[in-house]
Amino acid sequence: MFNKVILTDCDGVLLNWEYAFEIWMNEKGYNQVDNDMYDISQRYNISKYKGKELIKLFNESAAIGFLPPLRDAMHYVEKLHKEHGYVLRVITSLSTDPYAGELRARNLKKLFGTAIDSIVCLDTGADKDEALAKYADSGAWWIEDKVENAELGESIGLNSIIMEHSHNMNHKTNIAIVKGWKDIYEIVKD
Repeated sequence: MFNKVILTDCDGVLLNWEYAFEIWMNEKGYNQVDNDMYDISQRYNISKYKGKELIKLFNESAAIGFLPPLRDAMHYVEKLHKEHGYVLRVITSLSTDPYAGELRARNLKKLFGTAIDSIVCLDTGADKDEALAKYADSGAWWIEDKVENAELGESIGLNSIIMEHSHNMNHKTNIAIVKGWKDIYEIVKD
């Protein structure tokens, strides 16, 4: 049922959210102090409250409709889709704002076309437990950059893969950590 479906996070997996967010933050007068941190408050030395507020503002801004693809995502997603029949079901903790969701959908469709089967937009920073639950024990592929979310997928019977970033490359996990979609292509196509 899900053998040609790849479940995937969006930011840090398909789209280069970090790059766009950093430019946006610099325009607002904020500079990174530690780009190896996942937590934005630590990355920019601001309060947790301020970090969450700024992420929500960015995720609901027009900028969210123009994020660039991450690394080699466009090329290898197209190969998986056209050569092997895979489709992507995107599960993203973006925002529940309908305009932000529409901008996200347009951006993904522009970059990845018909490879995008569906998009589920959860609230900013929301857990993905409920959205992934309907795929439990399916063995579907689940691509994430947040180790905790990848481990959640593994715990409910998904085949998780972690997209490498400076914030996750030193985590101890049994889940495969890949550098890009070429690696995912090589794992998934067989």
